[in-house]
Amino acid sequence: MRHAIPIEELGPQARPMADAVAACVHCGFCLPACPTYLTLGEEMDSPRGRILLMKGVLEGELELADVVPYVDRCLGCLGCVTVCPSGVEYGELLAPFRAQAEEQRHRPLLETITRLMVNQTLPYPGRFRAAATLGKLARPLRGLLPAPLKAMLSLLPENLPASQPLPSSIPAQGTRRGRVALLAGCAQQVLAPEINWATVRVLARNGVEVVIPPGQGCCGALSMHNGEAGQARSLARRNLGSFDLGDVDAIVTNAAGCGSGMHEYPLLFAGSGEEKRAEAFAAKAQDISVFLDRLGIESPPSLDTPLKVAYHDACHLAHAQGVRDAPRRLLAAIPNVTLVSIAEGEICCGSAGTYNIEQPELAQSLGRRKAGHVAATGADLLVTGNIGCMTQIGNHLGQQGNPLPVLHTIQLLDQAYGGG
Repeated sequence: MRHAIPIEELGPQARPMADAVAACVHCGFCLPACPTYLTLGEEMDSPRGRILLMKGVLEGELELADVVPYVDRCLGCLGCVTVCPSGVEYGELLAPFRAQAEEQRHRPLLETITRLMVNQTLPYPGRFRAAATLGKLARPLRGLLPAPLKAMLSLLPENLPASQPLPSSIPAQGTRRGRVALLAGCAQQVLAPEINWATVRVLARNGVEVVIPPGQGCCGALSMHNGEAGQARSLARRNLGSFDLGDVDAIVTNAAGCGSGMHEYPLLFAGSGEEKRAEAFAAKAQDISVFLDRLGIESPPSLDTPLKVAYHDACHLAHAQGVRDAPRRLLAAIPNVTLVSIAEGEICCGSAGTYNIEQPELAQSLGRRKAGHVAATGADLLVTGNIGCMTQIGNHLGQQGNPLPVLHTIQLLDQAYGGG
């Protein structure tokens, strides 16, 4: 059994990984920005600690089995990247390391089964809907289930919304100002299909024609961040072949995790014959808030009553993509809306893809912390730009007896226009 991952065997991803390791000067600026360090207070559960651990494995000085528990506990939120004065590209080290580690490690049977269930259901809307329906039947047994399976069931809504398939295209209203392709997503289609419909209505209202390529699928972000690089490439490759880049102004997504994942396609396909296509695809990908903010939107009508809105920065929007102002400008454009800040707004809510399944105790601690800060704002409504955050924070608000409504940014804008 091998206990190290020689960096020279990592191919095109070796250089970005080595650069990330070399750039870290261990200054400690990342410590207060790291959710696991804030929660656990352990140096090895901080970004600089994990960088040293991964470096040790890559150089053959540490055994992989001793390091992976600390790497597993990383949310991949990239809050450390935002505050790093040295410009360490932590994500370019973490994702490839997890992919290589996954090929060598031996997981316990329960972990293997849980990951198989997640990887073979969440990226596929049809399978996920079927699994979620079966999961509802298992709820009476929830107390007898292991923590990961219990966590999976707790994330499901009491009642799944009906399927709402999108058409192949939506025409622009009035003078056409643009044409975009929409990434329909995977789990979001099952948990909250109305987000996609709000998206196409708002785009059409603002003169944008929307096409929904029929051959598309999951962006691959969940697999990428789980270390399942092969599955991630397979899913991403499907999208690379389904979107006509020359036919649209942008590829629009309404999920922060998907946007971040698509921007990582060049890293995923580095050194392959598909790298150039991946780069062109990533260059076209935009969050819906960024696209609308750059386009300029029609002023929405005033809301009937004033609304106090707390905006939560999804990590893969704020940290991974650097998008903070665009959503706020869109929300502030709605008359009678007042935006309020959330304490520790830069700290992850604990969703982080499948983190709340794989690390349920830490995810719950972070979810409770975030929900408490949201409740303290006294807001009438919570708004964010990622389905995982919506589910995580909404669940914890409910558990704390404060079932605050939670909407996607585009849903509130759609409601202001009179949609829905």
